[in-house]
Amino acid sequence: MPTTSHAAISKAASCKVAIFGAAGQLGFELVKVFTERGHTVHSFGRRDVDITDSTQLEAKLASLDIDVVLNSAAYNKVDIAENEPQVAYLVNGLAVRNLALACRQLDARLVHFSTDYVFDGTAGRPYREDDQVRPISAYGVSKLAGEFYAQAYCDSALVLRTSGVFGPAGVRTAGGNFIESMLRLGTKGGPLRIVNDHVASPTFAPELARVTADLVERGESGIFHAGGGQPISWFDYAVKIFAKAGLSPELKPTTEREYRTPARRPKFSALENARLNRTGIIPFPSLDEQINRYFALRKI
Repeated sequence: MPTTSHAAISKAASCKVAIFGAAGQLGFELVKVFTERGHTVHSFGRRDVDITDSTQLEAKLASLDIDVVLNSAAYNKVDIAENEPQVAYLVNGLAVRNLALACRQLDARLVHFSTDYVFDGTAGRPYREDDQVRPISAYGVSKLAGEFYAQAYCDSALVLRTSGVFGPAGVRTAGGNFIESMLRLGTKGGPLRIVNDHVASPTFAPELARVTADLVERGESGIFHAGGGQPISWFDYAVKIFAKAGLSPELKPTTEREYRTPARRPKFSALENARLNRTGIIPFPSLDEQINRYFALRKI
């Protein structure tokens, strides 16, 4: 697939950008970055526009004459999705089809965010963009469907797979993030059991938004991995969080076998940002730096 199948948008010229999922951790940062770069941003939450309603969606985008659509909206209740796969598929799959069709109709670019959960986690190393996808949960299947729809209907679609997103907006969002969960549990007392046999690449939302804007402004398309850059187990990640927070709860490593969840999760789903690194775009900083910046921002 070509890397630049659509004209790049200029940093100097204002572009009309629609951002869905704007109230989430990533959406909040996307609005901030694209606004700071001089683009005209229209942000939407689930109450503003129903992306599962194709007629409503296309009418809204057409009325604004949108140039670029960024979709950070998602159904991300991984375990609950096992009992309601149709709901997950509607939001993560069919709604992306609606967005892609609307973008094709309006000659707009589509940027869609996917997940490391499209892999089965058996490779034992960080996944590259050309590795075989094989989701092992209803959530993963629904997200992979979204990727397929985005690329099927939009030749210029940009799909960014990411992992374990955490951003300052997680302090106030209902879902929160892993850091906030650890801080909440760490102050309650008692031992914390955290899996040490699952590895991901946690990603700082402001950096992901910056990378996204860089790719959009370069006119890139196709699939890019945009994970935080460092493979780490959730247990070791928790150790870093508590060290930064100055907390010393009793941590006990556990395994997938001991800590069963309704949905299967890939054991090693860290992402290798191979294509991203070849573009020359500034890579993600170290995980320690990303955590430090998170703690600095959550105090503001």
